[in-house]
Amino acid sequence: MIDRVSAREHFIALTHLPDSAIDLGEAALWIAAEEQPGLDPEPWLERLDELGCRLEHRLRGARGELDRLSALTGLLFAEERLRGNAEDFYDPRNNLLNQVLERRLGIPLTLAVVCIEVGRRAGVLLEGVGFPGHFLLRLARHPQVLLDPFEQGRLLTVDDCAEMLARVSHGKLDFDPRLLRPSGPRQILQRMLNNLRGIYLHRGELARSLAVLDRLALLDPDDPGPLRDRGLLQVRWGDPEQGIADLESYLASDPTADDGEEISELLSEARRQAAQVH
Repeated sequence: MIDRVSAREHFIALTHLPDSAIDLGEAALWIAAEEQPGLDPEPWLERLDELGCRLEHRLRGARGELDRLSALTGLLFAEERLRGNAEDFYDPRNNLLNQVLERRLGIPLTLAVVCIEVGRRAGVLLEGVGFPGHFLLRLARHPQVLLDPFEQGRLLTVDDCAEMLARVSHGKLDFDPRLLRPSGPRQILQRMLNNLRGIYLHRGELARSLAVLDRLALLDPDDPGPLRDRGLLQVRWGDPEQGIADLESYLASDPTADDGEEISELLSEARRQAAQVH
């Protein structure tokens, strides 16, 4: 049986790989396995293989990249009926790849992962686009071709993207073409974990939040953010001594952090409280 420890070990092994060597589908399923002890990723990888095989058969008569893309979106959204879960967007299952495949419900990010992985198996190469507030896709060989996985693969123009940004940011962000740059597997996994972290924090699930932050720290050891966030959670609601260690490491790794003074004050208070306990 695959337990949380085993799932974490597999995930750790993947984090040691270069970005280009990370199997996105497998890594996403190991995230899901830690959230759902007992989950075996293999049947779901086989499900992706099966979808890729079906797509490959449909591509034999395709005349160009747009035809090939249409075959992919037709298979996944028209036939398999994958759709965006607008009714319960913040259900954590929307971020777990096996649940997305089983329930045929997801959010832009995980629906994009399904498209990327099925397409890759059949030679339709897609890239994720970490657009603010709404994950998108683009054709790897024709990056001007953009699509929205949450809207059944609807093709988008740059103007559509600018309008979307204005809507999701309530007019606070200005459109920049650089927002349409591709995201690699590591960035996609970070976004998936950040989604779960936000959901668990909102629900007050401390242990799950800390576990997600552990994995975020593993994915990018050079990013001090997860270390700070984990330290703040531990100091306030978990293990203060561990929190103090995390916040000390955070300040050491980023001495010029914008919030350095605030964190230093909180750290001093945490040390005083810890000394009183002992």
